[in-house]
Amino acid sequence: MKFKDYYKIMGVPEDASQEDIKRAYRKLARRYHPDVSKEADAEERFKEVNEAYEVLKDPEKRAAYDKLRGGWQPGEEFTPPPDWDTGFEFSGGGFTGVDATQFSDFFETLFGAASPFGGQRGRRGAHGFSVRGADRHAQILIDPEDSYRGTTRVITLEIPEYDDHGRLVRRSHKLKVRIPRGITQGQHIRLAGQGAPGMGGGSRGDLYLEVRFRPHPVYRIDGRDVYINLPITPWESALGAQIKVPTLGGWVDMKIPPGTQTGTRLRLKGRGLPGQPPGDQYVVVQIVTPEARTEEARRLYKRMAQELGYNPRREWEKVA
Repeated sequence: MKFKDYYKIMGVPEDASQEDIKRAYRKLARRYHPDVSKEADAEERFKEVNEAYEVLKDPEKRAAYDKLRGGWQPGEEFTPPPDWDTGFEFSGGGFTGVDATQFSDFFETLFGAASPFGGQRGRRGAHGFSVRGADRHAQILIDPEDSYRGTTRVITLEIPEYDDHGRLVRRSHKLKVRIPRGITQGQHIRLAGQGAPGMGGGSRGDLYLEVRFRPHPVYRIDGRDVYINLPITPWESALGAQIKVPTLGGWVDMKIPPGTQTGTRLRLKGRGLPGQPPGDQYVVVQIVTPEARTEEARRLYKRMAQELGYNPRREWEKVA
């Protein structure tokens, strides 16, 4: 996927006001409209301009785009960081006046229908002139330990918006959030009355926080199951061993059967995230071979080679 620089496509600086962006769009849309333009690539350029405008005119999409933009060049191979869209509170206004299905893979990945910015809309209800405020949404990162134990966290969210001069600003606010025990990735925490204000005396909408797990140096989370890699020595693999293994609930002793090979998956039942039923923890074995850094170590390896006479590639002889 190729990175797109929407500011360069529009020909505006990074601090362009909302009016600057509108003005640039009108000019470029007239220049490249396929019905009037004589330029060979007018249709493609017209799509590019519409795509760039769809992002830069919207304060929520623009703020998220600005967060990941630094250092990337147009046309460069691009993969978005896993947490690029966290920390923003958004309403998910969807698309306006354009056919977003014709936009690039870059746009679809960041702002398409499957993204937080791709068309979720707050639920509104009306009674007379009273209108309930829109629900708002945000994604938050938590640690696996937060889900295992349950806890309370203070989070800071940014609400991108245009000020009275059409400049993009980010208004931040803090919230105290209770993380339920056993919550899994993709589940939502509902904060009643923390969404957008209503009109005509209507109640505020709600704020929905979608949970994602922060990358962890030890644990990988899949649903309620927890995975870790367990490095062991060749002698622990060959002879078997009793090894202390970390879990979210503390250290446990695990038996490594003799002859365990790399890739073997051992299960610690019920040691995953809490739930009904709780998840399991899977320990994936990885045999780590010490380097022969001394002459004595080299002699030991040579002796092993002679006495064991083991050939892990014996099966190849059948196809040679």
